[in-house]
Amino acid sequence: MGHAERRGRVARRAARALVAALLFACGCFAAADQRLPAMAPAPQLPKFPPFKRIATPAESGAIPLYQGVAPGSEGAQQVEVWDTIMGDRVARNVTRPTLTPFLPDPAKATGAAVIVAPGGAFMMLSMDMEGTAVARALAERGIAAVLLKYRLDATPADEKTFEAAVGSRFAAAAKAGADKVAPIEQPLAIKDAVAALAYVRSHAAAWHIDADRVGIVGFSAGAMTALQATLQHAAPRPDFAAIIYGPMTTVSAPAPLPPLFVAIAADDPLFGNSGFGLVESWKKAGAPVEMHLYDKGGHGFGMRHQGTSSDHWLEQFVQWLQSRGLLTATHKP
Repeated sequence: MGHAERRGRVARRAARALVAALLFACGCFAAADQRLPAMAPAPQLPKFPPFKRIATPAESGAIPLYQGVAPGSEGAQQVEVWDTIMGDRVARNVTRPTLTPFLPDPAKATGAAVIVAPGGAFMMLSMDMEGTAVARALAERGIAAVLLKYRLDATPADEKTFEAAVGSRFAAAAKAGADKVAPIEQPLAIKDAVAALAYVRSHAAAWHIDADRVGIVGFSAGAMTALQATLQHAAPRPDFAAIIYGPMTTVSAPAPLPPLFVAIAADDPLFGNSGFGLVESWKKAGAPVEMHLYDKGGHGFGMRHQGTSSDHWLEQFVQWLQSRGLLTATHKP
């Protein structure tokens, strides 16, 4: 590989890391337009690739999570749109949540299932690098994966106006300090995650999975959603959970807690300097927890290969599931 090609790869990697951090940081400080006053994009903000509109895909195999209008979205006016940014597809203005199952080859099915919750600052969903790529990789390893397209905050349909809104939110996040980002909640997203758990368990027989081995993995804003679904008192909770570059702050953890897998990079500009309160909360509750702190990886590494140890988080997650006996096949088709 020549110097020019290496420089190009480094530049693209840096740009992707900037985009991931930018997009998520924006939403953490203003997940809904009402949370902060309108703010013009700061002219000194770093440039990031534009969003490009694409046709809404058919999403073959997607199943509506609710019959009819999703509860809480009766008056929603926004229309779902899809864009690409640096080749990755994102969905926006979701009001009709769906589940898309990626079922493994019956010959290697383990009976375990994982709901996949992509991130995107509650402004969008990273449908590829934190969605379909994760789901397919899990299915290849014998784990039924169910991609959750959950509800989001309303954003401007026009890409240029949307980019301005993203820039405005990033300006607020940068002013506050990225390492001070606190977890936020999107109530409708949490409802969707809880409903997804119930739906997957109710289809355990049809999908040849074990209803007692249904977990959830979330990325960034999806990690916040997965965590809140795990912390619900009177609702279906996952049998295990994975928080991938999510908030690390202390939580009030109702017992009993399911096993938790945590992965984050030390150079994460959002949560890399906020301590390990989440892990301590699990330890204090006497619940199983495993944490992987990678030296490099930034925020939003997902299924991208950057040549860092964070590239191997999925293999380590699967090994963790195996070590806990969660991949012991009990249901045979």
